[in-house]
Amino acid sequence: MSIKTELTSIAKKAQGACRSSLTLSSEVKDRALKDMALALLDRKAYILSANQKDLRAAKARGMSLALLDRLTLSEKRIQDMADSLNEIANLPDPVGEVINIWRRPNGLWINKVRVPIGVIAIIYESRPNVTSDCLGLCFKSGNSVILRGGSEAINSNLAIAGTLKGVLKRHKISEGMVNMITTTDRAAVKALLSLNNYIDLVMPRGGESLINQVMKLSRIPVIKHYKGICHVYVDGSADLKMAEDICYNAKVQRPGVCNAMESMLVHQQVASKFLPAMLKNFQDARVEIRGCPVTKKIVKGIKLARESDYRTEYLDLILSVRVVKDLKQAIEHINNYGSHHSDSIITDDYDNSLEFLRRVDSACVYVNASTRFTDGYQFGLGAEIGISTDKLHARGPMALEELTTYKYMVMGSGQVRS
Repeated sequence: MSIKTELTSIAKKAQGACRSSLTLSSEVKDRALKDMALALLDRKAYILSANQKDLRAAKARGMSLALLDRLTLSEKRIQDMADSLNEIANLPDPVGEVINIWRRPNGLWINKVRVPIGVIAIIYESRPNVTSDCLGLCFKSGNSVILRGGSEAINSNLAIAGTLKGVLKRHKISEGMVNMITTTDRAAVKALLSLNNYIDLVMPRGGESLINQVMKLSRIPVIKHYKGICHVYVDGSADLKMAEDICYNAKVQRPGVCNAMESMLVHQQVASKFLPAMLKNFQDARVEIRGCPVTKKIVKGIKLARESDYRTEYLDLILSVRVVKDLKQAIEHINNYGSHHSDSIITDDYDNSLEFLRRVDSACVYVNASTRFTDGYQFGLGAEIGISTDKLHARGPMALEELTTYKYMVMGSGQVRS
């Protein structure tokens, strides 16, 4: 059987399962989600063993420490995955929600009601917890999901998806709601992206090359989880101790994820006071600094940043630094070099905070907080299928509400149009 034929069969089953899922009550879905959470914990040893196979292969290929961190599962991360499924179960079911209702002069009642998008394909790399998060969110919102993870996480992904799919079987819910592509052949992506008769939405999560490939090949609507070139701007009025804590967290706590800080901007008024201690803390944490000429004058021995550095998502312990003359220049830099993901200002000036919030064109904009909070779980959404950097349909963490569309249900009593 060819890859195209196999994937077409999977997509047809997913479409049928999605249509049948419209009859599932919220109570049935929530019970299944809570049993999925228990299943992850019950099969923890099995999942960790599968993850070790992936890690051994990744280390043999020389994968960086930051990417290894993305790939690694632990008891805590499996517990987090289970907690996320439980939180999704406890959230309101968006399917069937009446967004608006009104009565026309002719007596027609117009109801605008949330419905599932349909079949969602997710193409992603490295992080096996994405498998659980996306499966849980799509299931709760009534969507079928087709998952295509990276080859580096194939054993982990199959173990997680198989565990959760088994719960659906026990609950007598169509297993077509959850589909994991088992081949690591790259031709599978091209074949998947041609199935516009069965798949309603594609969500790519990964590196720039993956996103560009999907955008180029897809005949299906795409919402991008694009790269995260996230900034923290330290304003002239900032509490510098707060700024130090936030910047360190945003870069060092988990550098291999999309909401980590990749570029730090510092107002010239506080640069000489702030940068020496801050950059020493970074260097003690093995962060490589690439600074502008002013930064290099203040702190000796660091690399000179090239313009390309300000457009790079490192996903590693590397940071570009620039001293700016004022808030306006900081905002211009972010809007020019950023990826419209997450950006933060550290300031005690209320007017500056408002100007930053209004003028920075990103999905998530912060005042006096780390960019690391851009996450569906942290936002109280249970999880996210991805962080959309697009502007149409969804922006920022995509969770239950963003995984629905709507239709109009019109109730009449014999009206005809004259």
